[in-house]
Amino acid sequence: MIRLKFILRVLSRILYINAFAFIVCACVAIIYKESTLPYIYATTITLLPAIFLHLVTLKTDNEYVMRRQGAYLTVTLSWLILCLTGTLPYIFTGGITYFPDAFFETVSGFTTTGASILRDIEVLPYSLLFWRSLTHWIGGIGIMVLVIIIMPSIQMGGYQLFSMESSVQTKIKPRIKSVGIRLLLIYVSLTVAEIILLMLGNMNLFESICHAFGTIATGGFSPKNTSIAGYSPYIQYVITAFMILAGTNFVMHYYLLKREFQKVKQNEELRFYLFILIASAIFLTGALYFNTDKPLELSFRESFFQISSIITCTGFATTDYLEWPIYAWHFIFIAMFFGGCTGSTAGGIKMARHVVLFKNIKRVIRKIIYPNEMSCIKLNNTKISSETNNSILTFIFVYFIVFIVGTVSLVLLNIDGKTSASAVATCMAGIGPGIGTVGPANNFYHLPDMAKIILSFLMIIGRLEIYTVILLFTRSFWRK
Repeated sequence: MIRLKFILRVLSRILYINAFAFIVCACVAIIYKESTLPYIYATTITLLPAIFLHLVTLKTDNEYVMRRQGAYLTVTLSWLILCLTGTLPYIFTGGITYFPDAFFETVSGFTTTGASILRDIEVLPYSLLFWRSLTHWIGGIGIMVLVIIIMPSIQMGGYQLFSMESSVQTKIKPRIKSVGIRLLLIYVSLTVAEIILLMLGNMNLFESICHAFGTIATGGFSPKNTSIAGYSPYIQYVITAFMILAGTNFVMHYYLLKREFQKVKQNEELRFYLFILIASAIFLTGALYFNTDKPLELSFRESFFQISSIITCTGFATTDYLEWPIYAWHFIFIAMFFGGCTGSTAGGIKMARHVVLFKNIKRVIRKIIYPNEMSCIKLNNTKISSETNNSILTFIFVYFIVFIVGTVSLVLLNIDGKTSASAVATCMAGIGPGIGTVGPANNFYHLPDMAKIILSFLMIIGRLEIYTVILLFTRSFWRK
């Protein structure tokens, strides 16, 4: 049913990626005069099975076209292998010796969630802090390639319509490698640009790299216990700008690179995304300015940063928003379900799905007023088939079902409802901080082991668009 050799070849490449990343961390350890042994051990443990799988699959047919079943299984196994081997630096350095905690931190890194169990981040060695941020950057590349190239190509999760316009997708299929390289160059260029701008704000090189990795991947891991709170307004504005860029569909960056400005201007998802960001920032600015003693600029900066961090699912923080007026942080909780744009490194439901949902609501209302009117749903002037439309609406429904099941599961573990709901919402969307006892001033350390395992699983299925993982547990998936 599924070509095992092809799957194993993909897994060998995943192991190679992690092994190479460990070597890079060993170089960082040398620079800061730290022990390289943890990374040598991690590289050896990862590299040996990678070489073995590579040799076993040498004669695999390169022209093999993977079916959906194989794609779902390969993607899920790849992320599991990535996360399991990613725990090795934490364990060997002694940064996190308990496996459930190391696994949670690693999953949070690769899925670009940013939720943490670390109570004192700054005591970790530089090389481990670098690895922690690097997991974000690697995961961000993986998600970008998955959502923009792989999912549309095999029609996973309804992405064939709105990840790219159909005309662009048709052009990309024969040139996947060249387009992938261009997207990677955009990703790297944004990272380098942010590093330079952060250094111009007097942030040192190491912290600039770590924060750039966390921003462009919309991850949120910071080498500082206070996240971005201790930095200057300039630094906060720079990171805000790059969070918004990272939450934008990378295809839009691709169009800008090709100077196809009209396509960027006509993109409905991008317009909706920017509208929600601006409207939310204005609303929260008013909430702070009129209900606290914060001056206007500080109210705007804190509001704009926090809402950008939540909507783009980055998770950086400059303040504890739980100290805001109650309706303001309730709004923050609602914003956890927005998500960034499709084809970005952001998580969540995604703005395109919200656009389609609102158009369906509008159509239903018009149908009540004008019963005989014939109408269809369009996105970016492209008609959406009823099958795709139903797929999008079903996804939103299933997303909330998983959210409810996850929340109930945590409540049954004697975690309060506010913490349970926000922990599930923030992990599914890949955001990081929540409300209750997992707010921006706290973390996930105090949660029981079973809760951490559940939340780790939710991070993975949320990052892989739910269906990719859930289908593996259905009987029909394993039938011929």
